[in-house]
Amino acid sequence: MRDFSKVKRIVIKVGTNVLSKDGMVDTVLLGDIARQISSLVQQGRQVILVTSGAIGMGAGALGIGHKVTSVKQRQALAAVGQGILMHAYQMAFKQYDQQAGQVLLTDMILSHRKYYVNLKNAVETMLAMKIVPIVNENDCVSIEEIGLAFGDNDRLSVLVASKIDAELLIMLTDVAGLFEENPRKNMSARLVDVVYGITDEIEAMAGKAGSHLGTGGMKSKIAAIRLAADAGCRVVLADGRQKDVILAITNGEKIGTLFMPKRRLSNRKRWILNSLSQGQLKIDEGAIQAIKNRRSLLAAGIVGIEGDFKAGEVVEIGNIAKGVCDASSNDLNKMLIIKAAGGKPERRKAIVHANNIALIVEKKM
Repeated sequence: MRDFSKVKRIVIKVGTNVLSKDGMVDTVLLGDIARQISSLVQQGRQVILVTSGAIGMGAGALGIGHKVTSVKQRQALAAVGQGILMHAYQMAFKQYDQQAGQVLLTDMILSHRKYYVNLKNAVETMLAMKIVPIVNENDCVSIEEIGLAFGDNDRLSVLVASKIDAELLIMLTDVAGLFEENPRKNMSARLVDVVYGITDEIEAMAGKAGSHLGTGGMKSKIAAIRLAADAGCRVVLADGRQKDVILAITNGEKIGTLFMPKRRLSNRKRWILNSLSQGQLKIDEGAIQAIKNRRSLLAAGIVGIEGDFKAGEVVEIGNIAKGVCDASSNDLNKMLIIKAAGGKPERRKAIVHANNIALIVEKKM
């Protein structure tokens, strides 16, 4: 299970709680992370770094030590801090003759197929050139109110790992892994070695952590790791301040908690499943069974529509799947009006083809 010797592509996520020291970003630790990643690249591995810290860097530069909750202020801090953070990383990697490049993302970029394909091509080219992509959310423009935000970098790291076909995701946090109880309240709490599936019991173990600079806690990490199962990607959750933690993990040492994947979907179906839904199709029982049996969704099975979407956009299908809809919400509403009047819609083709449907929950045999 912990034999990562043949793993070629690795995503490493470093959170704010790991990078923070005395309310600012710990540049010494940042340099140590650069050293370990540079070593992996020299081994012939491809590494993508997902990092937090822009808001923290901005807060440090402006002398702000309290929690900032205002969206506008967090955007301003990110604008100041992102350049400082990237410069710190580039200077750190320069010590090891390693090139690194900045990649700023919003959820819209990963959800729009054309943008996603262009992004994937760019990242693939960077990796082929032995450049380390340093990925962060574009906090200056990413806000939940307009549907651009990932929520936190835990989810972002899993989406990056999924969409660029990484074989291993290392999530570095401020605790040693997943514990059966909160280790800060119970010193004898037992560390969970391996998790084979995110169950209700596993979710119950997650607490409500988070610093005044960060947004993610253990609960956020477990929710994000659930998404990784669809990519066939193993995830290791470990203490980011442990000496040589990245190299130790990739060498197969028993560190942190290992989360094993349950299924592996195609790249396209993973993109569908992890993309923002632009609307929802309400369907009848017959359509539900058809979709569970890997069949296409026909107009006859649609009983209602929510949202305003174009043909070719991702929508939710009931509460069991997501898919690329081949008709716009306007066209589907017209079909429903015809059906309500006792007529038959002219469209005979599938509204959502089976090849473009991804089940949210794998069918139980």
